Amino acid sequence: MPMSSSPAVAVASAAVVALAVANRVLYKLALVPLKSYPFFLAQLTTFGYVAVYFSILYARYRAGVVTRDMLALPKIRFAVIGLLEALGVAAGMSAGAMLPGPAIPILSQSFLVWQLIFSVLLLGKTYSLRQIIGCLLVTSGVILAVASGANDGHLLSGVKLIWPLLMVISSAFQAGASILKESVFVDGAKRLKGKRPDIFVVNSFGSGFQALFVFLLLPLLSNLRGIKLAELSGHLNGGAECFLNVGESPIDCGGAPFLPLLFIFVNMAFNISLLNLVKMSSAVVASLTATSAVPISIYILSLPLPYIPQGAGLSASFILGGMVLLTGLILYNLPQSSKESKTD
Repeated sequence: MPMSSSPAVAVASAAVVALAVANRVLYKLALVPLKSYPFFLAQLTTFGYVAVYFSILYARYRAGVVTRDMLALPKIRFAVIGLLEALGVAAGMSAGAMLPGPAIPILSQSFLVWQLIFSVLLLGKTYSLRQIIGCLLVTSGVILAVASGANDGHLLSGVKLIWPLLMVISSAFQAGASILKESVFVDGAKRLKGKRPDIFVVNSFGSGFQALFVFLLLPLLSNLRGIKLAELSGHLNGGAECFLNVGESPIDCGGAPFLPLLFIFVNMAFNISLLNLVKMSSAVVASLTATSAVPISIYILSLPLPYIPQGAGLSASFILGGMVLLTGLILYNLPQSSKESKTD
């Protein structure tokens, strides 16, 4: 695939960084008015994905980019992908509502560790020593960041251990889904005689099953938040009222529906811009570009923000953890030498 011009790649990279930072910051801000209703936001986000992805899929089918054979691919893997992504979104939303803003992008980077483990177990891949060291550095950075709350006055002090653990588990679900998507492309190429499935086929059907499982698992997932099945209907109605910012809600829903809708819009724009950068350059460039947004978003989330005026202090160990994590991500994503390529 021919590379695009450097100026075009630079502009696309800048757009990815800006949207990545906005996405992470708005992820926390969207949970401010809906702190008591994270599953409502999860459903709203999920069904938004379904509408957008299937609209794009339809347009690409009409344009002849997506073929009937692509649409006829077996749906069992899409169903598993949807289940894992539903669990990941629900767990991430629940944990994100209880965590300080700067902790979210740090803990979410454990995605890389899980991705490496699952790709070895499910795809039989091997990795170079440099990549393994990078993965270990990411793990060390997450541990340092979490340990920063061990003493009073630090970032995660007063936060129950279950919430950072749940955020890490959320990353595991998302990583498992990403590895299964990769297997769909590999298997699909065999079924389609060397032609890889269109990415919107995978995203659309995966999102469709995700929406289904978010709905079906709502009673079980809400129980994790202490919401009984008999109270679920009232909880969803409360979430809708809080989102629309109407009625007499017992909690402050200031910022809704603007902040949740803005998060959904920016999140979709970020995913599309990242996909565009992969098309223009390479997955390595896209990964490194998105990674560069991590320390920027951590810094912004530590500042007083609208609806989060108190901010959050960054302890020395948290900052050290972020630096170690970023070093590991960069090391992991460095271009491979020809010698390393033979071992991967």
